[in-house]
Amino acid sequence: MAHISESSIAEVQNRADIVSVVGEYVRLEKRGGRYWGLCPFHNEKTPSFSVDPDRKMYYCFGCHKGGGVINFLMETEKLSYPQAIESLAKRFGVSVIYTDQGAPSKEDKEREQKTEALEELYRRVAGSFHHILLEKPEGDAAKRYIKSRGISDEMTERFRLGFAPDDRYWLHGFLAKKGYSDAFLDQSGLFARNNKTASFFSGRLMFPISDRRGRTVAFGGRTLTDGKTEPKYINSAESGFYKKRETLFAIDLALAEIRKTREVYLAEGYMDVISLHQGGVTNAVAPLGTAFTAEQARLLGRWAEKVYIIFDSDSAGQNAAFKAILTLRNSGLSAGVVDMRQGLLDYLGDGNQGDAEKIKDPADILQNFGPEALQKSVKCFITDFEYLLKRSRSLFDISVSEGASQGVAFLFPYLDTLDSEVARDSAVRRIAEFFGADPLAVTRDYRNRKTGAPVRSEAALPRLRMNDELFLLISVFVNHGLYPKLRSEVSLKEVKDPGARELFIALEEWYRNDTPGIDDLFNRIEQPGLKRFVMEQAGSDAFKVNPELAVADGIRRIKQKGLEGRRKEIIAELRMVRGGSRTDELLLEKVHIDAELRRIKEAKE
Repeated sequence: MAHISESSIAEVQNRADIVSVVGEYVRLEKRGGRYWGLCPFHNEKTPSFSVDPDRKMYYCFGCHKGGGVINFLMETEKLSYPQAIESLAKRFGVSVIYTDQGAPSKEDKEREQKTEALEELYRRVAGSFHHILLEKPEGDAAKRYIKSRGISDEMTERFRLGFAPDDRYWLHGFLAKKGYSDAFLDQSGLFARNNKTASFFSGRLMFPISDRRGRTVAFGGRTLTDGKTEPKYINSAESGFYKKRETLFAIDLALAEIRKTREVYLAEGYMDVISLHQGGVTNAVAPLGTAFTAEQARLLGRWAEKVYIIFDSDSAGQNAAFKAILTLRNSGLSAGVVDMRQGLLDYLGDGNQGDAEKIKDPADILQNFGPEALQKSVKCFITDFEYLLKRSRSLFDISVSEGASQGVAFLFPYLDTLDSEVARDSAVRRIAEFFGADPLAVTRDYRNRKTGAPVRSEAALPRLRMNDELFLLISVFVNHGLYPKLRSEVSLKEVKDPGARELFIALEEWYRNDTPGIDDLFNRIEQPGLKRFVMEQAGSDAFKVNPELAVADGIRRIKQKGLEGRRKEIIAELRMVRGGSRTDELLLEKVHIDAELRRIKEAKE
């Protein structure tokens, strides 16, 4: 493992702005002295995740994860401790110094070098495909297709569109000449598994896929044939830095507008997204050839509040919309479903019904009616609930009782996503009105059906109760600069509560090792229940108001409680002994304790 100097860790902790770091993953709103948002570690619909900029801490009152900025990066990016420090150091301009054990280990160096080499490889390949599209004759067919879809040169550049040559062996030969080894290319994911020199992509229009930071991590490729003899679209295989379920096409290009508007358009494919961006709808993204996932919803939920779905009107597109609605709702996002045809008809006027019926996707509107028509069209939407009501009517014959029952049951998964009884009751009444049913009957059917949902259980954690000792130690824990004062006035033997004793020991170990940062301190708590309790309490304002006074008062209480306890023991022992030197010793100790108790009382007053 890499050995990073304590001074470098301290500098990273000092310079790193936890609000800006967390803000890249969570849309935060300031309330009081802290920032709040939806937790990035679990699905939730109301914010329970807080960031304390003063203490450089985060804590979720829902899933109980918490810590400092280094721990946050480790959790979100799945980095090791040294990798998280190095990543923050790069971001905040800190020079990382290694101890005499020296520098990162050989394994760490190799892992980092491989990741950087893969990033450079994908960047280079994307650039090569782009060059072939624009400058080479073999890219002409792809250029003609792009023009036929009304895509501008500006968008071709912005999305770095490219072309993979028909010759499946060209790419391997090209990269080998650039110095890449066969072993490295074999692990790159760019070549067929059963033929290590044959490119995975050939004769296809190429769409580079980037992460939110703009780093190329994968490719999508569209065939230029009719798509009947081979898949129309194919995507890169997953790799160490690319997971389909966690990535969205054009998230890097859409993020600025998503942050600004807190809204996002979810389209079905690459060309839809490019057309939307060209038409001025720059907060548009798409899943990557798979169903919209909870991970993708959670990613959007970091910055957006509402998602507008733009999927095809065929059965496959409508089924995908249904699943996307449930996924979004379960992730705490509200949704609307865009009706582009109606939006275009509203824009063109009632006399253009035929023109509106012909359009199939955003590219059709952009190409035939222009950017303004596209912008107006995507503004026409209905709520997800109203969409599902209409969808249920189209799927079932509600004129007969069985069809009506099926239509109502079709909406039950949506009701499951509502965590408010008021919202669910309102939806039930709307369903009953829509189907001409009794609301009580709808409610009974909903409650009586077998959901098949797994029973959620959580291992019971020991319930800790706050007391004077725990309050003092937590106060010092979250204001750890006050620990020298505590250790100079209170000894471990004076602390009786087991949890408080563990915190005292953790603080002492941390202090003696001179380790900077809240993360290392939290990691020294061995009991998960205690760690959770401390993080939960640290998230409250009780430990922010005049911590010096709180610690001084806590020390006084422990001292007083300990002295009073010892005084009771002395009195009990005096009743048992009869004279002698032991009696004199106990009486002398009692006089000393009485004097200390008077001093503490006077100091309090």
